Amino acid sequence: MAPAPRQSPAPLNRFRDGTAIPAHPLALDSRLRLDERRQRALTRYYLDAGAGGIAVAVHTTQFAIHEPHRGLLRPVLELAATTAAEHGDPGTVLVAGACGDTGQAVEEAELAAGLGYHAVLLATYGAGALSEDELVERAAAVGAVLPVIGFYLQPAVGGRSLSRGFWTRLADLPSLLGIKVAPFDRYASLDVVLGVAASGRRADVALYTGNDDHIVGDLLSTHPVDGGDALEFVGGLLGQWSVWTHSAVRLLKDARRARAGDHTAMRELLAVDSALTDANGAIFDVASGFLGCVPGIHEVLRRQGLLEGLWCLEEKEVLSPGQLDEIDRIWRAYPQLRDDAFVAEHIDRWLS
Repeated sequence: MAPAPRQSPAPLNRFRDGTAIPAHPLALDSRLRLDERRQRALTRYYLDAGAGGIAVAVHTTQFAIHEPHRGLLRPVLELAATTAAEHGDPGTVLVAGACGDTGQAVEEAELAAGLGYHAVLLATYGAGALSEDELVERAAAVGAVLPVIGFYLQPAVGGRSLSRGFWTRLADLPSLLGIKVAPFDRYASLDVVLGVAASGRRADVALYTGNDDHIVGDLLSTHPVDGGDALEFVGGLLGQWSVWTHSAVRLLKDARRARAGDHTAMRELLAVDSALTDANGAIFDVASGFLGCVPGIHEVLRRQGLLEGLWCLEEKEVLSPGQLDEIDRIWRAYPQLRDDAFVAEHIDRWLS
């Protein structure tokens, strides 16, 4: 195994401090080919909106991108990395998704390292036959290539239930940079927090919310633990933040102000909490068990002009019956969540 290229500390420090990281969608044309122009535009949008990084080849990018016969993993990772480099912020955090068994995950981490990525978001997708002990061993193997971000992915979209002890063992790995907590389950989310709290490395593991249904709650919560400082979510790595990203970055800043004692920021966040959850329910297609999650994200980006259509790699990934009506409803109900004016101001440059 070749050693990973030496990395600048700036992106990893930014990740540890906490930032907004959108999960990057995949822009396709009507023939299901990569639309490089619009893929670049999405990356430019996220970074101009103030995101501290991007996560590519993750669930929102569609896990099918990891299938070798599609020939998409390298070009999509490379396109995002080169576009981010053109943006000129040396602190931008590049996160690459990896999945599958140990061999596949290590191979994908090596690809990402060679393209300049800083960390691997390691999903259990495609590794369902591995035990928890084997999952920890897989993470250690990937961590020999790049720092690892653990990923508690909800079972409805390819994840699995994991024990509190698993998160302790994962947190004990020296290569573990952080954890994206996204089981969409409060009890399971607390298992991660308590598991990390039991680790000797709890001060070194950055917790990120991936609970798109509970964003405000996670960002405002503190979790007292025995024998040390309370644990907090320092940022978000979210599919929901792949849309209305300019507003999402402001929300994270408001959450920090609120945790620091700003009562005005706290009231504003509490006022938007249920609205954001309602909007996410429509976009992610909760009514149909998240079947239309990725097309729902695409529909928001299509309305803003960033995507041309809703095309996905899998034919079954389409809007569910009634989902478009729900998106229409939340579009009218919550204009304060959107960033249409920001997108309209810059989209021609992003698409150029």
